[in-house]
Amino acid sequence: MQYVDVASRLLLLTMFTLALASKISSRRAWGEFVESTRAMAVVGEAQVPAAAVAAAAAEGAVIVLAAVPLRWAGSAAFIIAAGLLGCLAVAVAMVVRRGKSVTCRCFGASQTPLGVSHVVRNVLLVVIALLGLAGSLVNGSVDPLLAMIVGVFGAVLGLLVSRWDDLVSLLVAP
Repeated sequence: MQYVDVASRLLLLTMFTLALASKISSRRAWGEFVESTRAMAVVGEAQVPAAAVAAAAAEGAVIVLAAVPLRWAGSAAFIIAAGLLGCLAVAVAMVVRRGKSVTCRCFGASQTPLGVSHVVRNVLLVVIALLGLAGSLVNGSVDPLLAMIVGVFGAVLGLLVSRWDDLVSLLVAP
């Protein structure tokens, strides 16, 4: 189970690093993220800036905690990630259910409107975070070479998750 912990940490660390970097890389990027949060209309107008900051802070917390090679830090990262991703899955599902067209700003500029595939992605990531949490709670020894291999695997999956819209467009006929 320790290898599930390692792979899940690296997947979430990679994915959240790319997501956060795309949001805070410039004033314009941040403004577009806040505007997409506003367009989702899942929180009141007055709460939009705070919701955007809270989402970015939670992503930052996951990044920092996932990078700390201590069991408690990984467990905390997985709990925060599962909570954040669960909230995002519900928020995106609400947007999709209303039939509202809001572009996905999860990983920066995108023209892809939020859809069912984004709900699926977030639910899968919640499952990964919960599997990682389970892995972080189990004692056992780790082979450093195997841990490195599964860590690279997790990081590559994190990169693929960050390109979710592109992957879905390749698999779904227009």
